[in-house]
Amino acid sequence: MFRFLFLPVFLAPLFLHAHPGGLDSQGGHTDRRTGAYHCHREPCFSVHDQQQQAQDEAEQEGRAFSTLYDRDAWPHWEDEDHDCQDTRAEMLILTSTVPVSFTSPEPCTVATGRWYDPYTDRWLTHAGELDMDHLVPLRHAHGHGGDQWDRRLRRQFANDPDNLLPVSASANRSKGADSPDQWLPPNRDYWCQYGRRWLRIKQRYQLLVTPPEQSAIDRLLATCHDDHAKAP
Repeated sequence: MFRFLFLPVFLAPLFLHAHPGGLDSQGGHTDRRTGAYHCHREPCFSVHDQQQQAQDEAEQEGRAFSTLYDRDAWPHWEDEDHDCQDTRAEMLILTSTVPVSFTSPEPCTVATGRWYDPYTDRWLTHAGELDMDHLVPLRHAHGHGGDQWDRRLRRQFANDPDNLLPVSASANRSKGADSPDQWLPPNRDYWCQYGRRWLRIKQRYQLLVTPPEQSAIDRLLATCHDDHAKAP
């Protein structure tokens, strides 16, 4: 036990000298020469071990960890106030810069409006062109702690307005369930806000942040300037 506690402390200066680059908030860093990520202290070791254990257990059962995810176990597009407008419709109404129109006399399904897609830096006017993106995807949340949640918390996460963003369908499907170390919005001007919002949601729901993910978030936050101080 003492060996694991003190060994990283004594060896940290040697590791830092051997691998250029300072430590991030997780206690590791990416070697600029090789692109490999190295852990040097906690919580990096624990985070890496937890993720690796989950992947190993899934592989022993002959399936990928991601296949354990069942979208039906995450109730989404709920109509909690029973007004015929589900979460998607309410978010489209809320985020449109002009009054929306509906597909029928009953104000249930949004047809048109005007929405800004920060992923692609484009304006869209037809709801059918939009996907309601879970900024931290449901599948990703499942694989980083959400698999232990009850149905109530999964419902809350899946319908949390802070985790929802109307974007072009093509951008959303390009992203899939990827984290910032795997996919980033093509619009670099949104990187600061994307990193801040991703981290805020992860912290709010106490979801696991892997070392490569944290390294990518740190790079996104490094793009923040004074004009992004009030980023959503």
